[in-house]
Amino acid sequence: MGLNDIKGRIAAAEKAAGRTPGAVTLIAVSKVQPPGRVESVLEAGQRIFGENYVQEAQGKWPDWRERFEGVSLHMIGPLQSNKAKLAVQLFDAIHSLDRMSLARKLAAQIAEQRRAPELFVQVNTGDEPQKAGVLADELPGFLASCRELGLSPGGLMCIPPESGDPVPHFRLLRQLAEDNGLPNLSMGMSADFEAAIAEGATHVRVGSAIFGARDYG
Repeated sequence: MGLNDIKGRIAAAEKAAGRTPGAVTLIAVSKVQPPGRVESVLEAGQRIFGENYVQEAQGKWPDWRERFEGVSLHMIGPLQSNKAKLAVQLFDAIHSLDRMSLARKLAAQIAEQRRAPELFVQVNTGDEPQKAGVLADELPGFLASCRELGLSPGGLMCIPPESGDPVPHFRLLRQLAEDNGLPNLSMGMSADFEAAIAEGATHVRVGSAIFGARDYG
């Protein structure tokens, strides 16, 4: 596959869903990928990347940002509260705002650094006890508390359960976003991004389908 193939599939999915061309932002998920693979995707023109780990991103992206103009870095993995300072420094968007303790840390750092990453609230659409995220029925209250801190979340993010059909989860997230006046939906990964686009995704997070399988060895 690769970058051009994924871009073509996104464009086709936008057209099939009656979406405006270019309505969907591709986040190339570069976590644990060899530097050569990431550089080849940068050289091909991709500028929006997703990382799961603050320290990994800190170790590799400052250099690439100097070499490649216009890079936008998105934090898509779980964020520890004690990494909030670094996250605000490094990332242009944070997709995993999932609890009030983190919201308070981010609000303090955004005020101190005068730098405000775009924020997505992670929703646990499957009500999975082992998974992070705000429960659907708790979302309005969570958003209100975030706004009281001075935060302005612009969207929602979900990771559907690994087994089963992701579409009901995408539909739930879209409905929650509509109900709460949020324009952005971060949903859909390598295996299901076309279904997510059909359900209204504005941001899709694609890794292995662009870069190839990750080597965790």
